This record gives sequence, C-alpha cells and structure tokens, in this order.
Amino acid sequence: MKTIRLISALTIGALVAIGGIAVAQQAGTVKSLRGVQVDEYVPLESNHKQDEKRFPRAYRQQPPLIPHSIEQHQIDRNANECLACHDWSVAGERGAPTLSMTHYLDRDGNQLDQVAGTRWFCNQCHVPQVDALPLVDNTFEPSK
Repeated sequence: MKTIRLISALTIGALVAIGGIAVAQQAGTVKSLRGVQVDEYVPLESNHKQDEKRFPRAYRQQPPLIPHSIEQHQIDRNANECLACHDWSVAGERGAPTLSMTHYLDRDGNQLDQVAGTRWFCNQCHVPQVDALPLVDNTFEPSK
C-alpha cells in the first residue's frame, strides 16, 4: 500500500514538473498587445489632435464627450493624465477646456485646490466621441 502511494506521489510530482517546464518554455513566446517587448519604451504623442467637429449632447447635463483618443492615457488611483491639460492651473496655456468647478468640490460642498477624489476617474462619466454605427437599433430622440 505504501509502495502504491509512493509511486503515485512520484508520478504526480513528475507530471507537475513536466507541466512547469512546458509553461516556462511557452512564456518566452508571449507577445505584447502593444506589438513591442514589454520592457521597450513606447513614446506617446505630446499633443492630441481634436476631431474636426464636436458631437452635440443628446440630453441636458450630459457630460461632454472627449474629442480625442484616450487609449494611452493613464487614469488610475496613482495618476490622471487628463489633468496635465485640463486642470484649471494649466488649461489656459495648453488651449484645453477647463474642468467644471464642480470637479473641485468635495462631498460636503467645500472648495478644493485639486480635483476631488469623487471626480478623479474622468472616464466614469466622459467617453471619447466616436462616429460609429450603433450596436443595436435605437429609437432614442435627444431632448429639445
């Protein structure tokens, strides 16, 4: 009985080792979605080109659409690249629209010198404008 358990344990150990070697060999063939090696630097465009025309808002109080790509913008708990152009302190010199003053109010309505944490993730309300066909038929009519 002990011999069968020992043989089973050795067999399982050998299979795990072989599987680990196979995974390690495949790891060298993983390709990045960016098309370059993971440790290779990918430069970003310094200025974003605005689309020719801005789309009208479909309803009152709709957050404005973003008229440029945000694919390579870092927006996470550590950084928000939108603020490099749209923060009130730099928007004038960058020629970008300034954030609404509501973005500088905390939950209690107190005025802050920096963007409130509740408004930090721009893409939870704002999305890039895209001239694309709708995914499903839609009878939505914008408000007048």
